[in-house]
Amino acid sequence: MEEEMGETPGLGRSAAPKDFHFYHMDLYDSEDRLPIFPEENTRMGREAVQAEMTNEPRGAVKGKTQRDLEEEVDEFVHLYGLEDDHELGDEFIDETMPRIEVSEYPPYVMTGIEPAKEQRDWRLSGEAAKAEDLGFGGWGSAGQCQDLREAYRYAHGRASEEYECYVIPEEEDEEEAADVFCVTCKTPIRTLEKAFDEHKEHEVTPLNKALESAKDEIHKNMFKLEKQIIEMENFASHLEEVFITVEENFGRQEKNFESHYNEILETLAQKYEEKIQALGEKKKEKLEALYGQLVTCGENLDTCKELMETIEEMCHEEKVDFIKDAVAMADRLGKFLKTETDVEISAQPDFEDQTLDFSDVEQLMGSINTIPAPSAPVINPQAPNSATGSSVRVCWSIYSDDTVESYQLSYRPVRDSSPGRDRAEFTMTVKETYCSVTNLVPNTQYEFWVTAQNRAGLSPASECAVYMTAPSPPIIKSKEIRSCEEAALICWESGNLNPVDSYTVELTPAETPEASGVTESVVGIPTCECLVQLQPRQSYVISVRALNVGGPSARSEPATVHTTGSYFPLNEHTCHPWLTVSEDGLTVVRSARKAPTKESLPSDTRFSRCVAVMGNLIPVRGRHYWEAEVDECLDYTVGVAFDDVPKQEDLGANRLSWCMRHTFASARHKYEFLHNKTTPDIRITVSPRKIGILLDYENSKLSFFNVDISQHLYTFSCQLRQFVHPCFSLEKPGCLKIHNGISMPKHVTFY
Repeated sequence: MEEEMGETPGLGRSAAPKDFHFYHMDLYDSEDRLPIFPEENTRMGREAVQAEMTNEPRGAVKGKTQRDLEEEVDEFVHLYGLEDDHELGDEFIDETMPRIEVSEYPPYVMTGIEPAKEQRDWRLSGEAAKAEDLGFGGWGSAGQCQDLREAYRYAHGRASEEYECYVIPEEEDEEEAADVFCVTCKTPIRTLEKAFDEHKEHEVTPLNKALESAKDEIHKNMFKLEKQIIEMENFASHLEEVFITVEENFGRQEKNFESHYNEILETLAQKYEEKIQALGEKKKEKLEALYGQLVTCGENLDTCKELMETIEEMCHEEKVDFIKDAVAMADRLGKFLKTETDVEISAQPDFEDQTLDFSDVEQLMGSINTIPAPSAPVINPQAPNSATGSSVRVCWSIYSDDTVESYQLSYRPVRDSSPGRDRAEFTMTVKETYCSVTNLVPNTQYEFWVTAQNRAGLSPASECAVYMTAPSPPIIKSKEIRSCEEAALICWESGNLNPVDSYTVELTPAETPEASGVTESVVGIPTCECLVQLQPRQSYVISVRALNVGGPSARSEPATVHTTGSYFPLNEHTCHPWLTVSEDGLTVVRSARKAPTKESLPSDTRFSRCVAVMGNLIPVRGRHYWEAEVDECLDYTVGVAFDDVPKQEDLGANRLSWCMRHTFASARHKYEFLHNKTTPDIRITVSPRKIGILLDYENSKLSFFNVDISQHLYTFSCQLRQFVHPCFSLEKPGCLKIHNGISMPKHVTFY
């Protein structure tokens, strides 16, 4: 189109200069494009030039331009949502409305326009600059607005002069989020809004707290819902089993009825054949007898007729002939009359009463409602995890042809003697082929047997099966738990009279026990203690389960374990009789008055010469640190020793112990670092009130520190072939306090 406009003659104007550069509108960004209405007038200008080129009437071009303008404006209105504007939507088209005149020259036929001017921002340049540079004539600042308004009215029939332009409203800022929650009204509100005054007398709470409360309530409801779902699933499973049992029983009953009815029909058919055959034989016999009698009677009748005819003929004969024939006839009649003629009917026509014997059929009919007694059920072995500490689930099966109305389950505890069934201590009647027996003793064996019953009677008893309840939960010895930064040693009591198969230790992070759940389980533990590997500087909630054939026990009461430093209890079995250990196991006291020595058997575990006590350190190699708080004037000994150190000797007097000894005499402090009765010559100027002990298995070293002034006192180089334990001794009355389960100070880490 642009090439035609530049080359076609007869436009009445000079062509565009050669140095003129035309920049199509699509080359600009959306922010640099001209407004849509000037573009419409530009289009109208092009149409006028086109009319000149094609020699078409101006009116036709105007009508076409009007239609194009209307379509473009409709698109613009739809784009900016002006069709819903109430201010511009109340006017209708007016035939007297002024029509705009489109310039007859195309706006892009420009002279002396530099490309930079066309590319500048139209919104930043002034309206006058636009009119002057672009050569739009009547499209100046005032005229442009007027023509824009008229063009809009021209396309949409707007007659009002009230609106100069349409401003698209800016989107309102998002409302500030609510920060409190009104419990009374059940709605979130803002404290700064005016409506907050209405809630002053109401119960309000912070929104975060209300949110947490709502979440907790939802979690509780979800827990109840899950519990209800489990109950409904169990009930549905129970209904399904009952459904199957009823279906099987009625199926067997149908088969029984069909079998009996077929037997009855066969018996009736057999009796029918027998009776029909007997009746046929009787009929044949009677008919043959009657037929023979009838033939004989006919023969006699013919003879009588013949004799009568002969006698009648003789009567017409002459006397001489008559006499001759009469003698012969008399003989013949005499013989015939002497012959006996049977005139009685041999077979009576009356039908004899045929009594049918249906006793066997009646017996069969009666047997239809007679169900045989069921066979002995087969009790199943105990399934894994089928028991709790107080209940077991017993299952059994029956033969497919048996019809059962109920079962009698009997059980009794297994005694020390072999299982027997002298008498049933408990009996239960159930309808299904399973039963959950409750109120039992934990970790105890029970023998079960079952009988089936219907209207015919009771079946024989099944074989006995031994079931076992789950164990009782173990009892963790919280005071005997030992730990370090890498592990913990957990000890517990079984809590069951009978032995169990194994134990399981379950660990949960103490920070979020509900959210995290059990993160680790140690299974198959045969004894009542377990060394568990843990992460440093953490807290764990630990529980223990016991397992046997019946399943796992409930969780034990939880115990909390911290892996900050090394924690150990004191071993009271090694404690000298003159020492007393506090309830928390962290303080050792020697009173001024000696306790009376009890005569006891010699023991290798309790100190008898040295007034000392040992601690139970976890058997884990690595670095262990603890502290002992003492009085400056107290005579004490602290250090480590092997478990088999002689209890009748002083600490440091042999090769099995390494210790630091302090004695106070004549206002002088004496410090010794003893091993095998030898000590280095070391003088300590500042008496420590808190002594730090570092046991380093990796480097085979034992170091002592003055904690208050972060001073290193002495380090032993030890040959630690086995695990050692802390030991503490009081040579005079006083008190020694132990600090363990603490982090290692920074100055200690350098040794």
